[in-house]
Amino acid sequence: MPDAFFMKQNHLIARAKQLLDAGELVAIPTETVYGLAADATNLEAVDKIYKVKGRPSNNPVILHFASLEAATPYILDITEEAQKLAAAFWPGPLTLLLPKSAKVPDRITAGLPRVAIRVPNNELTLTLLGQLSYPLAAPSANPSGYISPTTAEHVTRQLGHKVSLVLDGGPCDQGLESTIFGWDGEGRPTVYRKGTITEEAIAQVLHSIPRTHTTKTIEAPGMLSSHYAPHTRTLITEDLVATIEEHKDTNFGVIALDSKMETKGLNHLIVLSIGGHLPEAASNLYSAMHQMDTKGLDLIIIEKAPDFGIGKAINDRILRATGGIKKKAP
Repeated sequence: MPDAFFMKQNHLIARAKQLLDAGELVAIPTETVYGLAADATNLEAVDKIYKVKGRPSNNPVILHFASLEAATPYILDITEEAQKLAAAFWPGPLTLLLPKSAKVPDRITAGLPRVAIRVPNNELTLTLLGQLSYPLAAPSANPSGYISPTTAEHVTRQLGHKVSLVLDGGPCDQGLESTIFGWDGEGRPTVYRKGTITEEAIAQVLHSIPRTHTTKTIEAPGMLSSHYAPHTRTLITEDLVATIEEHKDTNFGVIALDSKMETKGLNHLIVLSIGGHLPEAASNLYSAMHQMDTKGLDLIIIEKAPDFGIGKAINDRILRATGGIKKKAP
């Protein structure tokens, strides 16, 4: 059985390489979300990503590499601090925003001077990347603005025949897009998108607490204010009981952080983590949103996470999904 499994994997990787070499799109698994991948050096292929997703042209894409060494020709300079972060978190859910070299087309960076790069932590995709002579441009494999996919089934349901192949690597471990980190124009360490690599984890490596990018200027992928959103109207709340009471005459569903609502007799309830464990809640968030969005509800109510550590990333995604519609505790 193991031999047959690996033979199947090898066949799929070979097929994926063949399609990518030909300028086609392939959905790839990562530890964060599934990506819609194309040869980053083939501008026609990159344009297919934007067309299939309906992605705004001012939204850059992340380049994926097998290693830091493979990424080096695509960046002007890698500082000692950047090398430390790569050593600490790669392969893994950290994207570095660094000055791009002439090898990176402006289409990839939306005309910006920096390129977003990372090494994903997924064996199937790393094996594929190791067989390619180019990096993969790969934003999330979903229509722009919709919930990111964390399973192959999500990709197939959303994009269908628009993708030549979906590499099924199972559910994504982390379930949230990568943290994007770089240095701003004044050289200050800056988090441009929150993720499961927290500010605290970065500070342990750099011995400096990074700031959070707060302006609306798009400087990296995934910074649009409305993003990761279900089709169903969605709000975030600090007080589930009060919000449920307010909407009791509405056909609603609840996504709760822990199991405290299981005794309330709700018709539509998904618990992200029985014990309220934030990494588990993060990994289940998008899957729960996908499930709720297929139920024909009028409203999805999502409980706000504690605003520390990974909870900050969870809340960032929920707020973008709701377009800022939130209910505060009384």
